[in-house]
Amino acid sequence: MNKQLSASTSAADLDYQQLYPIREVSKLTGVNPVTLRAWERRYGLIQPTRTDSGHRLYSQADIDDIRSILGWLERGVAVSKVGSILARGQALAQDGWAASSADERLRWRTQVREAVQRFDGASLDRLFDQVFASNALDQVFDEVFMPVWHSLRAGHANFGQMSEWAFLDQFLRGRVLMRLQLVRGPRRQQIVLAPLSSGALELELLVAGLLLSSDEVSVVVLAPGQPLDELTLVCERLSPDALVLFSNQQPTAELGKRLARWVLGLGCPLLLAGEAAEMAQDHLAGSPVACLGADGSLMRKRLRQYLAGQLDT
Repeated sequence: MNKQLSASTSAADLDYQQLYPIREVSKLTGVNPVTLRAWERRYGLIQPTRTDSGHRLYSQADIDDIRSILGWLERGVAVSKVGSILARGQALAQDGWAASSADERLRWRTQVREAVQRFDGASLDRLFDQVFASNALDQVFDEVFMPVWHSLRAGHANFGQMSEWAFLDQFLRGRVLMRLQLVRGPRRQQIVLAPLSSGALELELLVAGLLLSSDEVSVVVLAPGQPLDELTLVCERLSPDALVLFSNQQPTAELGKRLARWVLGLGCPLLLAGEAAEMAQDHLAGSPVACLGADGSLMRKRLRQYLAGQLDT
């Protein structure tokens, strides 16, 4: 249920609470008010605060959600499917952050955003280390850094935000690559992680690789642009225990057939990860392709189960 605010709320109070009217949100996000209302009424994607007179007021979190919606739409995900993605992320956040308040998560994200706006790499370094020291790996990315990254990327139409996104993207890629180097070493099992589509972004791929890594499993991350028809060659030379294809884009109708053809020539098991795995899971049920899902801890758990022969495809 939407919260209610007094119509007498002052401009200063609104500024303190960081609440914005719909026209301001439209300017900030590039989404016209008619569409914002449709996303609220028809799909329940946004739940802005209401004044007693019925005027909508949006928080920074609402604006971040709007930009996240835009990001999924750009990847080809239907607007009717976006709600389930957002809901799943919110449910996982509530479970994973039982000991932390929403205010703390917002505080971390606000500090990250402010450091990025100043192009302050030293502050980002300190924040990254602080968040890592007090939170699980999944929470560091899912609840702090990646929401800011997604929001800046979706807001690229606003002057300066593309530069801010590029700054944060470069910083995070460097830190994740460093973490991947630290977890490399002799492991009982090895997997290859490759992008399923040409639209894959390197940071998302690297984060997925880090989240799939464990004391038992090492991950070789192939770069965006990896030719899919050469994956058989890569797997022949590396002899991995499995090949994981990653995508956050809407799966095509032909995906199942393509994956079935690849399975025949790979010489190793084929798995699917990312939002594409969530959306294609029912379609691929009973096929040789296992779906790991999109959440970090779930991907890790299902990968471990699959490699142990305990996960049905």
